[in-house]
Amino acid sequence: MADLMRTSNPALNANAFQGAGVAVGEAMTLQGTVNKTGMLLICVIATAAWTWNIYTHSQNPSAVLPLLAIGGIGGFIFALVTIFKKTWAPVTAPIYALLEGLLLGGISAIYDVRFHGIAIQAVSLTFGTLAILLLAYRSGLIPVTEKFRLGVVAATGGIAIFYLATIVLGFFGIHFTTINGSGPIGIAFSAFVVVVAALNLVLDFDFIESGVAAGAPKYMEWYAAFGLMVTLIWLYLEILRLLSKLRSRD
Repeated sequence: MADLMRTSNPALNANAFQGAGVAVGEAMTLQGTVNKTGMLLICVIATAAWTWNIYTHSQNPSAVLPLLAIGGIGGFIFALVTIFKKTWAPVTAPIYALLEGLLLGGISAIYDVRFHGIAIQAVSLTFGTLAILLLAYRSGLIPVTEKFRLGVVAATGGIAIFYLATIVLGFFGIHFTTINGSGPIGIAFSAFVVVVAALNLVLDFDFIESGVAAGAPKYMEWYAAFGLMVTLIWLYLEILRLLSKLRSRD
C-alpha cells in the first residue's frame, strides 16, 4: 500500500492514509473528494478576489502586504496542522484555502498591473493543465509506474532544495540571477519546474484513487482535496512566474 501511495506532495505522501484505517461509517469517495476540492477552490477565489480588489483600487503594494503576510504565514501553519492532524481537515483545509487566497490574490494583482492579463492567462493554463492531465490519467496515457513516481519525487525534492538554498544564500547576498532572470536559462528552468509541478497532479490523482479503493474514512476527502490544492497552488504560481519571464522579454 505504501508504494502505491508514494507522491512528492508533502500532504499526499506515503504515510498520509496510515492511521486513518478503514471507514466504519461512510467511506471516502471520488465524487466526495471532487466536491470538497470545488469547495476549497471557492474559498481560494473568494479571498483572492478581495485582495485583488484592494490592490487594484489602491495601486499600492503596502495596502496588501499585511494580507500577503497573513496569507503566506497563516497558510503555511494551517498546512502543517492539516498534514499532522488529518482528522481536522474538514476545518483546517477550508481555513488554509481562505488564507492562500489572500496570498494569491495580492500576488496576482501585483503581477497583473505590470503585465496586463497575465493572471487570467495563468489561471487558464493551470486549469487547462489539470483537465488535460486528468484526462490523460483516466485514459491510461500516463501510467503511474514506480519509475515515474521516483522520477517526479526526485525532481520535486531537488527543486525544493534549490529554492531553500536560494532563500538561505539570499541572506548572504548570493543570488542566482541567471536562473531567476528572464534569459533563456531562467525561462528553461521555470518551464522545467512547471512540468514537474504538473506531473505531481498525476501522482495526486493516483493517490486519491488509491485512498478511495482502500476505503479510507470520509474525512479523508477533505484531506485529499487539501493535498490537491497544494499542488494546484504551486502549479499556478510557477506558471505565473514563467509567464512573467516571457513577458519581460517583449
